[in-house]
Amino acid sequence: MQQRLNNLVEFWRFLLQRFIADKGTSNAAALTYTSLFAVVPMMTVTFSMLSAVPAFQDTGEQIQSFIFRNFVPSAGDALQQYLREFTTQARKLTWIGVAVLAATAFWMLVTIEKTFNTIWRVRQPRRGVSSFLLYWAILSLGPLLLGGGFAISTYFTSLSLISGPDALLGVQEALKFMPLLFSVTAFTLLYSTVPNAQVPFRHALLGGFFAAILFEVAKMLFGLYVRLFPGYQLIYGAFATVPLFLLWIYLSWLIVLFGAELVCSLGFSQQWRKRAVPRLLMALGVLRVFYERQQLGQKVRLRDVQRQGWLLAEHEWEEILVFLEQQKLVAPTGSGTWVLSRDLGHYSLQQLLSHSPWPLPRAENLPEQLDEFWYPALRSGLVKLQDEQAAIFGDDLAQWFQPHAQPAE
Repeated sequence: MQQRLNNLVEFWRFLLQRFIADKGTSNAAALTYTSLFAVVPMMTVTFSMLSAVPAFQDTGEQIQSFIFRNFVPSAGDALQQYLREFTTQARKLTWIGVAVLAATAFWMLVTIEKTFNTIWRVRQPRRGVSSFLLYWAILSLGPLLLGGGFAISTYFTSLSLISGPDALLGVQEALKFMPLLFSVTAFTLLYSTVPNAQVPFRHALLGGFFAAILFEVAKMLFGLYVRLFPGYQLIYGAFATVPLFLLWIYLSWLIVLFGAELVCSLGFSQQWRKRAVPRLLMALGVLRVFYERQQLGQKVRLRDVQRQGWLLAEHEWEEILVFLEQQKLVAPTGSGTWVLSRDLGHYSLQQLLSHSPWPLPRAENLPEQLDEFWYPALRSGLVKLQDEQAAIFGDDLAQWFQPHAQPAE
């Protein structure tokens, strides 16, 4: 039990460090700035798509009211009125204005994808047709699916067994969890589809549930702050809705990005808990797999390396590939496959060690055993190198700084 608790603490500490290293707060601020310009275009596109379907003529306003009532704490009515006026004016734009709005909405989606790809350490983002189709599906099919789901839920809630005097026991209480269910669904889809990487659905679901719970807690605390500390109204007056809205968007993006870090980290949580192998040894193990598969005329994927016992996470695999590619040892062949591109008979271990971005592991950090035939000789050499280095540079600095000091031999 103590070990599990320690692992849990270490995991969340690692997650927080990763969030800070990925500049989560700065990225949330950038996305807040982007969202400020894209919220009206997104709403305009949503309403336009819904109004194109006769059955969804009035659904747009209902969805808007539902979102501001359940997802935007405090001052939702005033903000909704402002955005409704902006959207009404936006509908009167010319085709050029509509194109600018669409480009703004696309810009927001591109920014979100780039941020997620940074978290997942994706080196090759979506490009061309695949990227355009994803954004178009979000802007076109997203509102229709949202409208259809909302219409179905509205229909069911209007049934007498649910909302009438003969409603089943507990159904009304269950309906209170609808906003949470919508949040879980939205976050899960966001984490599973936006990154240009394979995200296990169970990880996306866990991350979506965590982000939704955090979102509800933040909404409650935010509303509590607005009610108990109304000093902002004295400062901003009628303009108070705008800074509150910006602050809420910023908090929302912090939650979204932290949830994304969680989803990404779940993919390699088992590896970081058991990590006893320095990154340099991982690179050598990966290079051995490349060498053996080259002899068979085969390409290399991450799963091929994992089958050889090196359970690398996606970000570890990408980091090692970056180094090996810089050394012109491997080359991509498309579709996530790689091949050895250099004759290892003309590339020494010293060259690899001298160009390595990772420090030489110390003897106490080396695993006692490793299922690689080359490891015993390498471990012995590293231990001997450390001993010789200690013998040469082991004298104290006072002796080195003497005018006639001689290095130890």
